[in-house]
Amino acid sequence: MATTAAMPMRLRAQEEAPLRIGVLNDQSGPFADLSGLGSVEAAKLAVADHGGRANGVAVEVLAADHQNKPDIGTGILRKWLDVDNVQAVFDLGNSAISLAAQQIMRERNRIIVHSTSATSDLTGSACSPVGFHWVYDTYSNSAGIAKALMSQGLDTWFFVTVDYAFGKSTEAVARTAIEKAGGKVVGAVRHPLNTSDFSSFLLQAQSSNAKVIVFANAGVDLTNCIKQAAEFRLSKMAGGSQTVVAPVMLLTDVHAIGLKLAQGLSFISGFYWDKDDETRAWSRRFFERRRVMPTMSHAGVYSAVRHFLKGVDAAKTTAGLEVANAMRAIPISDMFTGNAVLRADGRLVHDMLLVEVKSPEQSKYPWDYYNIKAVLPGAEAFRPLDEGGCSLVRT
Repeated sequence: MATTAAMPMRLRAQEEAPLRIGVLNDQSGPFADLSGLGSVEAAKLAVADHGGRANGVAVEVLAADHQNKPDIGTGILRKWLDVDNVQAVFDLGNSAISLAAQQIMRERNRIIVHSTSATSDLTGSACSPVGFHWVYDTYSNSAGIAKALMSQGLDTWFFVTVDYAFGKSTEAVARTAIEKAGGKVVGAVRHPLNTSDFSSFLLQAQSSNAKVIVFANAGVDLTNCIKQAAEFRLSKMAGGSQTVVAPVMLLTDVHAIGLKLAQGLSFISGFYWDKDDETRAWSRRFFERRRVMPTMSHAGVYSAVRHFLKGVDAAKTTAGLEVANAMRAIPISDMFTGNAVLRADGRLVHDMLLVEVKSPEQSKYPWDYYNIKAVLPGAEAFRPLDEGGCSLVRT
């Protein structure tokens, strides 16, 4: 019997209906380079490496652009579930859409894995037994940087924050870490998503005299911020006196900005293509398909899809809870995760990297962009399990 949209049923090897998974993300807007079609290609590569089948059934990858609009994103998702019989969804890349999709997938008992989305609410107040957060979150990429800079005496902060769930969450987590360490947030300003002119926001940041300016945004917003900050001579790297921090920065952002302007920036990353032989081997395969080196989002989508397919094989079903339980039980170790743990709240706990962008003189070959300053153990990098407020966690 073929699987219906209403209720996933036991797969049989003789079925002809494919197992469909979806990659839903921004393919035309500010996050297209750091996830976008690269994440789609990563998912297809994962399916191919798994043999093209899960539990004897052919696997198909669907893809769509949510355009960073929750109504469009949820509309696509509902069609995938009701018409196309999609059994799992990956990436997303917009926290507002991820939060809405998390609830829909929970109601439908289907797997959702967030790779590019950042809000830590996905494993906190909005946690789901069939929802997973794979790559990074606002806690891992904000609290660590805040603690490190506070220890250097950089104790006054100003935020330039994108005005939606991701930006607000990033700022909130960093504020908590700053204040807990005895620092002070002297001001903040919010800007719309996909802003082209940051001059008024940067002038406010500059006039605040804060020692640290945080760009709590991502994608094209972040690259525009950094380029225009250099024109205003805001940062020490551009001849100014303030330290600029970008909690969520990806390889493609550095590529777009260029090492001349990005050099010296420090941030947390979940993956670097040039870390070791295993990451280099996989990344070169990705490069052959996309002609760019992968971001942590691309690597995370690959890892998540591979692990989901292993879960389907183990559970012998596409039913969300059964697959989720299998995913938690199966050991996780690949070029992205190292040895990782999938917690009850859905957070994949893996090591993170503290990196610093190289100067043009330090870079020896194409895409040679990061110095790895430290490896942060997963248990330290991510929010403690009992602090997130997830209803699935027993205290």
